Amino acid sequence: MTAQALAVLGTGSDVGKSLVTAGICRFLHRTGMRVAPFKAQNMSLNSFVTPEGGEIGRAQALQAEACGILPHVDMNPILLKPESDNRSQVVVRGSVWSTENASTYFEQRPHLWAIVQDSYARLAQQYETIVIEGAGSAAEMNLRDRDLVNWPIVELADARVILVADIDRGGVFAQVLGTVDLLEPDERDRVCGIVINKFRGDPKLFADGVSFVDSRSGIPVLGVVPFLQDLLLDQEDSLNQERDRRVAFSTEQLNIAVISLPHMSNFTDFNSLMAEPDVALKYVTTPSLLAQADIVIVPGSKNTLTDLSYLREQGYSRILEHHVRSGRELVGICGGYQMLGRTISDSHHVEQGGISSGLGYLSIETELSQKKCTEQVEANPTDTLVVDQTIVRGYQVHMGVTVYQNERPCFRLQRRVSPIGGAHPLAAVQEDSCDGAIREDGLVWGTYIHGVFDEPSFRRAWLNRARARKGFLPVGVHTSRSVTARLRGELDRWTDHLTRSLDMARLLSCLSHRRIFSL
Repeated sequence: MTAQALAVLGTGSDVGKSLVTAGICRFLHRTGMRVAPFKAQNMSLNSFVTPEGGEIGRAQALQAEACGILPHVDMNPILLKPESDNRSQVVVRGSVWSTENASTYFEQRPHLWAIVQDSYARLAQQYETIVIEGAGSAAEMNLRDRDLVNWPIVELADARVILVADIDRGGVFAQVLGTVDLLEPDERDRVCGIVINKFRGDPKLFADGVSFVDSRSGIPVLGVVPFLQDLLLDQEDSLNQERDRRVAFSTEQLNIAVISLPHMSNFTDFNSLMAEPDVALKYVTTPSLLAQADIVIVPGSKNTLTDLSYLREQGYSRILEHHVRSGRELVGICGGYQMLGRTISDSHHVEQGGISSGLGYLSIETELSQKKCTEQVEANPTDTLVVDQTIVRGYQVHMGVTVYQNERPCFRLQRRVSPIGGAHPLAAVQEDSCDGAIREDGLVWGTYIHGVFDEPSFRRAWLNRARARKGFLPVGVHTSRSVTARLRGELDRWTDHLTRSLDMARLLSCLSHRRIFSL
């Protein structure tokens, strides 16, 4: 292994490790360095499909973008996708490996550690610097003998460490000092800087706090990062709950409700919609909140049958019936698409077995399968969905085969990526290859395509269709193109914010490099 390495570990979960890692990756990329991200093991329902058809955590795809490179399965060799409190689907180098509970999973550590080592070694041969993201706390005392993602990787890479703490949740002194105190002496020696993240107010007011942490920990504070409002970057698992609380439905906008399922996956499908100026998008947790919605979306799910039962038990199905009968739109994405059909069969016990009745809005039937479909796709919407000639780009991640009889397809696939191991990275699809289903009136439809709303031309054509139903004039596509441009600039906005807040010269000194940088 030849690459130098910097590890971003945290005082706990959701302190901002993923975004700090992305910002550092972008900063190093700007200097001209060949840099790549790495997270040995990720636990997330928010995934992405790489160009070769492998599934990794969405955060590592964002970090690869920050590095100016394509995402690859070596950047996240192990992805755990929780199916319940004590069971996860295990994805290894992009493909489903098994489903394990915690005890049986830890028994596989020797085999999995070899895979992690191989992935890291390949990256380290290709890039100058690897920025490693840790998981949870840097001081997970009960997992030290089974850890795959924090200190074993730090030692493997001979990395220096930056420790990230979240001041917004309170107790930042205990977070930092408690974590440092629990580290072994050789681990503590690797920590070259501390980042205080998510500060609200004037950072100068925390100057005394910085001095206290410096003196008590013996580790320099690299900076205090102010909380950045309305940042629309792909997060790992946490919805922007603060923004959601501030969203209010109104008669002047298109009101879109996304049902917050217990096992919701890929909620980043809706970031583009959320950023549109004529849209109020809200994640709802109670059925009554659907009453004012012009459009309801049932999102993806890692546990479709359980979440389908949840919709019925919580009273969503009755409210959805009224929603559809009143001429308003209902959309299903991936698992949500499956729920809109007549039946979901699980003869292979992929989830809980048996046959379940769907919500019955689409004439489709789904058979859950043991083989997962993971591919990037390009498609054109059918004229039942939108009349405009547009294109959709996204990816599919699902374990199920859906057939339809009377409904028309939503999309005609133009190309897709071959599965891992295919001879060609991009393969043309059959002319009759379709995706999704749409009712004849166009008001109920579903698709397996994640990222379906990301392309501005399709998004605006679809929104204008909804605007027409509400009696609104259409909005020009330039508005949606501006939104997409803004979203693509969020990574640089975050990086600029991070570099203004941190002592980047000191951060660079954490790397044992021989290059000369110009800041």
